[in-house]
Amino acid sequence: MRTMVLWAPDWPVVAVDVPASTPAAVLDKGQVLACSQAARAEGVRRGMRRRDAQSRCPDLVLREHNPDADARAFEAVLTAIEELSPGVAPLRPGLCAISVPSRFYGGEAEAAAVIAERLVELGVWDVRAGVADGLFAAEQAARRALAQDSLVVPEGGSAQFLRDLPIDVLDDVDLVGLLRRMGLLTLGDFASLPAADVHTRFGTHGALLHRLARGQDAQPISRRQVPPEFEATLVLEPPLELVEPIAFSLRTTAEAFVTDLAGHGLVCTTVLIEVDADGSLATSRRWMHPRWFGPTDLIDRVRWQLSVDGAIRAPVDAVRLIPEVTEPLGDHADSLFGGGPDERVERGVARVQSIVGHEAVVSVTVQGGRGPAQRRLLAPWGERPVAARAVGLPWPGSLPPPAPATVYPEPQQAMVVGAEGQPIGVTGRGMVSGEPTRFRAAAGADWQPVASWAGPWPVDEQWWDEAAARRIARFQVVGVDGSAFLMIVEGGHWWTEARYD
Repeated sequence: MRTMVLWAPDWPVVAVDVPASTPAAVLDKGQVLACSQAARAEGVRRGMRRRDAQSRCPDLVLREHNPDADARAFEAVLTAIEELSPGVAPLRPGLCAISVPSRFYGGEAEAAAVIAERLVELGVWDVRAGVADGLFAAEQAARRALAQDSLVVPEGGSAQFLRDLPIDVLDDVDLVGLLRRMGLLTLGDFASLPAADVHTRFGTHGALLHRLARGQDAQPISRRQVPPEFEATLVLEPPLELVEPIAFSLRTTAEAFVTDLAGHGLVCTTVLIEVDADGSLATSRRWMHPRWFGPTDLIDRVRWQLSVDGAIRAPVDAVRLIPEVTEPLGDHADSLFGGGPDERVERGVARVQSIVGHEAVVSVTVQGGRGPAQRRLLAPWGERPVAARAVGLPWPGSLPPPAPATVYPEPQQAMVVGAEGQPIGVTGRGMVSGEPTRFRAAAGADWQPVASWAGPWPVDEQWWDEAAARRIARFQVVGVDGSAFLMIVEGGHWWTEARYD
């Protein structure tokens, strides 16, 4: 069975959807992981540090590497290939293999050209194909094909094709280093060794790589199963104009939608609802759920979507439920004692969200950080919040518990003075310049004596960046009336950041 490998160079750059003519690079741990052809023309290379890459190309567009985004973007490529030739085997984002559909398309090179043309329509501006007797040889052929072209190794010619390739193409750094020290610089040099001696010296893994070097890759590719189609469609004959009859007619479709997913051990957490009116798309909206959608949830979302003013101007003839995000059912099963918010609360909040907008209703969680404002993490209701800062890190200079109950959107101008009215500050060594005796929590507030205070907690943030550097110290101050505040002093100026209730 002949194997075709399809390779999209610089896939992390392709996945972030940057135009091909734009110099762009994807960074991983401060170094260039992948860059576009336009960036390479400016001198940017893999492995460069951010600073060096930007010095070569000041207009360089930088993105942080997101492996999950790479995989999600590659899923569309796999789906497009499966429409032309089912049985694709994903190797990693940007690289996959299929059995060559040569008969249907009139030849191996012709089949590669048809697939490449389809992927270009998806925005994959450079895809290369390699065809050989085995997976290893086909991948090496794809990596040596020209842009938007294919390299076909004749049947039975894999060993001849591989013999002149450098030994570095083997995916084993330790073994490659040892072979180079032995003077074996090409795959042909390695393949010429007796198989029994290789197995004795390098073990089972070394023997496997030796067979690959000899073009004896007999292992078939592991094809993925074509994902089932979970989209559910309600066709209304005759079309309906009123919302309630449409919602009532949708019940059987919604129940079948949820049951079909459950039969595959899945639940839907994000659904796209499309409504056709008078033969064309009238409204489309993406809905998210904090847990997962049941039949009643889906019917409610359709009802709310159709109730928006101007959503439908003609009789509705079709409603489609498209699952955009599905997750394993076990991840969302209730615990022994239950869990999650009450269903009535979820429906009520989702109803409000449908009226005021998706971004207008948010949930609050905690993330890492030193100040209370940094620790607050807001996310639209129904979406899972993604923390920018990990909670478990040490965070030197952070406050001890309990946390303040009220965090002001903007810090309020304040003042703290000593016994003789002199302003209190913090020295460069983090020492208080005097004993705080009176304070004012806001610009128009009354002065009051200090009952107790704690601090300072000095923070020296981003000292390496002159523009973003910030040096502050936090204090907890309690007045004689029992009111407690979290204050900061920066550059000799006092601000009230939060209040303890």
